[in-house]
Amino acid sequence: MFLQQLINGLTLGSVYALIALGYTMVYGILQLINFAHGEIYMIGAYLAIIVLGVLTATGFSATNLPLAILLAFIVSGIFCGAYGLTLERVAYRPLRHAHRLSPLISAIGMSIFLQNYVMLSQGAVDKVFPHIIPTKGIEIAGASISYLQIFILVASFILMIALHLFIKKTRLGKAMRATSQDSRMASLVGIDSNKVIAVTFVIGSMLAAAAGVMVAMYYGVVNFFIGYTAGIKAFTAAVLGGIGNIPGAMLGGLLLGLVEGLGASYISSEYKDVFAFTILILVLIFRPTGLLGERIGEKV
Repeated sequence: MFLQQLINGLTLGSVYALIALGYTMVYGILQLINFAHGEIYMIGAYLAIIVLGVLTATGFSATNLPLAILLAFIVSGIFCGAYGLTLERVAYRPLRHAHRLSPLISAIGMSIFLQNYVMLSQGAVDKVFPHIIPTKGIEIAGASISYLQIFILVASFILMIALHLFIKKTRLGKAMRATSQDSRMASLVGIDSNKVIAVTFVIGSMLAAAAGVMVAMYYGVVNFFIGYTAGIKAFTAAVLGGIGNIPGAMLGGLLLGLVEGLGASYISSEYKDVFAFTILILVLIFRPTGLLGERIGEKV
């Protein structure tokens, strides 16, 4: 039973980690909590259902399932990247030099707007994912791990490693790190901070879209409110690992998924959300910088 819950917790935690990366990337550069990020994840889940629903209706998924899933990831990533870019341009860039409370209010407003936008355009009832994913799996020491769980774990870790290498090795990644450390000095040496910030929102939104597609496949049902809860939990994961720290967001997401999985199994599944928010409170009280975060001076 422990191994089974460990597998379930890691699967869920890898999804939290992907969403948390978007939070921590934006905060690292702008010192802004993008509370609309959870809704981008929710839109990604809806787009996956729409794309795969169309491909299933045309019979394409029956003969080309891997390609159909890949198309769902690509379409969701492109659309959610465009949503993220639009959010940055419309809701955050005009308030970049305003009082810190202003972009925070704008982020909350965009979250509410996107929730209602999806509810009005897609309906308030739950949307069911097409039943095209095989439920088979393998047995490991009495625990069952489905091929879908293996896919989610492998795909999540590939995306996290790819992001880490992008930040560390590429020219644009180095520009993002420079902007995060000192945006004014980065601008003085020729780095286009507006471009860097826009790319940060796009990458974070595309990772959230991937998480949305995975969750839609895993649970099989989505609704317009899933982004709020997942967003808060991913924010908890980012704080747990150290907000603004990319490896910390990965670690925080995995730990949060494990706590939820084991807590739901050994205590009560009705209180799994309580476990996440309890961790948030404890971390803010006893270690506000997170597990991998460092205390730094305030940016000016």
